[in-house]
Amino acid sequence: MQFRQQALSKLQSPEDIDLPVRFARPQGCLVLVVTVVAMIAAAVWAVTGNVSSTLGAPGILTHAQGSYVLQSPVAGQISDVLAEEGERVSANSPLIKVRTAEGSTVVRTLAAGRLTTLVAAVGSVITTGADVAAVERIEKDDDPLSVMLYAPAESGATVPVGASVDVTVQSVPKQRYGVLRGRVESVGRVAETSRRITGFLGSTQLGEQFSREGPPVAVLVRLDESSATKSGYTWSSPDGPPYSVESMTLATGSIKLAEQNPIDWLLP
Repeated sequence: MQFRQQALSKLQSPEDIDLPVRFARPQGCLVLVVTVVAMIAAAVWAVTGNVSSTLGAPGILTHAQGSYVLQSPVAGQISDVLAEEGERVSANSPLIKVRTAEGSTVVRTLAAGRLTTLVAAVGSVITTGADVAAVERIEKDDDPLSVMLYAPAESGATVPVGASVDVTVQSVPKQRYGVLRGRVESVGRVAETSRRITGFLGSTQLGEQFSREGPPVAVLVRLDESSATKSGYTWSSPDGPPYSVESMTLATGSIKLAEQNPIDWLLP
């Protein structure tokens, strides 16, 4: 009622008719301008911009040739261990000596590489077919490292060959030295079972770990090499860590998938 009385009183004052009417305060005009500019910018970005998504996957540093598990061809007691874990071995190199009822048998490697696991110990008894060692296949000392990622099977089809990948290495502090740079070299089209992963990596534990959420798809990542770093690979930091990275080190990859237009990304 009070406002109505004020309005009627103004209408009864002819001298106030020529006064300008203010529809909005300056602060309101500023907010309106900012809102319009933001809407125009959003519309331009929706038409010309791109949205990139990433896919995270666990993995491990390794050589592309993979590993193999060496099994004992006989049953008996181990009488001697002829190699040490971590050393390079040649093809047909002796690893352990097993004493059997028929005499002693020497278990030898199948192919050259690095002895990553040796589970045999002097005095222990083994059965035929028991795992005694795991050997990572390496042809030359300077064979480059790769990263084998195990992505969820339902996401495998979305991973393009050539996509850039950032690899976080478990043994390298990310906050200090950054991540490894690489690109997808190949994508498996068949889901990997725990047994197949074990056969490639030479570790039952890793086979179970990477297939815990179901059979994954193997994604091979080729690392970008660099002569300016101690490790020999390109990092997100200028120098990377002051030491080399070793194979069979756990890692996590962030795969950059194909970019999409924001409108396509937002619409169902």
